[in-house]
Amino acid sequence: MVSDGQVVVKFGNILAKHCLDQRCSMELLRATEHTQSVSSQLGIVARVKAVTGESRASSELLLSNVQNLLQAVQHVLRAAEAACVKGLGQPPADPEEEEVAAFCQQWRKNLTQHRAKEALNSARDELGLRKTRGAKAEPTLMSVVQEQHPQSRNIPKHPSPRKGHTVMDRHL
Repeated sequence: MVSDGQVVVKFGNILAKHCLDQRCSMELLRATEHTQSVSSQLGIVARVKAVTGESRASSELLLSNVQNLLQAVQHVLRAAEAACVKGLGQPPADPEEEEVAAFCQQWRKNLTQHRAKEALNSARDELGLRKTRGAKAEPTLMSVVQEQHPQSRNIPKHPSPRKGHTVMDRHL
């Protein structure tokens, strides 16, 4: 979990660097800094728990930190969505940054297609407002990450960083 939190931090930092909107970029940087802190805390708590053994208090603290990390990751992904919608500048020739940009562009394309489909096929009420029942939810970065999760079964539980691996190889 800690290493996955670090992957999300790296993903957020890359997006913040290329985001065209200054406000979105700053929000994304704040979210990644918070995620970095929570991820580090979780690493410390996990190491302490490994040394101290099984206790209810340490288990509760570990669980609380895991929940905090999940919330922080969700915040980064929401901020990343906003950054993607506002627009990203052209990334340099760094393959990792290109991969992140391609991932985000694909998500944005899916979002645009979904919105266009909804606009054409949406049922409206008597006030002209779109009915929410039966409408499909918009694609989110979180849903894309969750769809990729089953593919991560082949990833070792404690992966060691290897040269040449990119942010997206870790399936966020």
